[in-house]
Amino acid sequence: MSADTTQARPPRAKVLIASLTGSTIEWFDFFLYGTAAALIFDKLFFPSDDPLVSLMLSYLTFSLTFFIRPLGGVVFSHIGDRIGRKKTLIITLSLMGGATMGIGLLPTYDSIGVLAPVLLIVLRVVQGMGIGGEWGGALLLAYEYAPKERRGFFGSVPQMGITLGMLLASLALTLMSLLPDAQFEAWGWRVPFVGSVLLVLLGLWIRSGIDETPSFRKAKEEGNVAKLPVVETFRFHWRAVLVAVGAKVVETAPFYIFGTFVVSYATGTLSFDNTSALNAVTVGAIVATVCIPLSGRLSDTFGRQKVYLVGAVLLALFAVPYFLMLGTGSVAMLVLATVIGLGVFWAPVTATIGTLSSEIFSTRVRYTGVTLGYQIGAALAGGTAPLIATWLLSRFDDSWVPIAVYLVFTALISIVAVSLAHRASKAELERAGESA
Repeated sequence: MSADTTQARPPRAKVLIASLTGSTIEWFDFFLYGTAAALIFDKLFFPSDDPLVSLMLSYLTFSLTFFIRPLGGVVFSHIGDRIGRKKTLIITLSLMGGATMGIGLLPTYDSIGVLAPVLLIVLRVVQGMGIGGEWGGALLLAYEYAPKERRGFFGSVPQMGITLGMLLASLALTLMSLLPDAQFEAWGWRVPFVGSVLLVLLGLWIRSGIDETPSFRKAKEEGNVAKLPVVETFRFHWRAVLVAVGAKVVETAPFYIFGTFVVSYATGTLSFDNTSALNAVTVGAIVATVCIPLSGRLSDTFGRQKVYLVGAVLLALFAVPYFLMLGTGSVAMLVLATVIGLGVFWAPVTATIGTLSSEIFSTRVRYTGVTLGYQIGAALAGGTAPLIATWLLSRFDDSWVPIAVYLVFTALISIVAVSLAHRASKAELERAGESA
């Protein structure tokens, strides 16, 4: 009798809720920092005579976490592939929530000097460790419970947590930004950070009621658990890791341009107000949240690779029109550009990347494989995107053209990588003796 039948499984709806809730909370904490870095942290933690230097330092702390995420991914994916998905998810959610609350309680540079940015960076590193292991676990919780014919839809559900988290973070700071500037800088920005502990407790409660995934239970019963998953992954599954890294590039760089960099670009270079910029991101996130599961469902019909590649090509083609629309100075065009880029064209890419990556790794190293691909790709192209875009803007006299070229380049990398996904999948799964 298989592991699937020896133990009662929770309803699939409950599994999806647990996956989505935890993912949403993690990304809420993550994007709360990113939005605050664009709006307020440059003034509070990195004051200087040059506003550009302060903004670059603020973005640098945002980028730093992306280079910590692979380390967190290695640590927690090892636990996930050795001990189980559920326990790992409890740990990562606790780490992320504790660090976020700590940031909300930090004194600023004016209060304790250089110790303030140091402590901020330490807490940001803890956040990076948590998010580094969270994504793979949330994904596999959904994917490994999914019926084979609906893996695309199930795998897209935790991806909705990205935009839902971003939506909640934007709404929280938008609400607080309605306060007078002095009150927002003094305490208003802290409220969402400290209040996030309530969401974390909710997430922990929901996840505590979910059992281990059927695939992992079966692997554990058969003794098919890797002793050193990261070593085995790099030794035997390096092709699949490269594909997953490449797939992540266009999923992450345009996202942080459309969702994070646009806030400082619109309010600084183009002179939009903070509320308009944040509202544009909010509307884009709402549209993406709807389009992601639709794209996941389409991938069950037409295939993961086709749906992903359509999204990647559209993102490349939209790079120039996006900045032209922003350059009109119209709030309506700012919202429309964000909706098209973030809400519509990005959705097919992010909806399919999790399932596509999961299908090219065997169960015994799946947590490690998808996590390494995702987090290394995020480090290379995600956290650096706002920093690169800000530098390009400064280097080329506020011209958006180099940023558009950069976006096209990221799309080309991912198109090539995902075009090789079937070949990597066949090679790796044949070696593991599994079927796709």
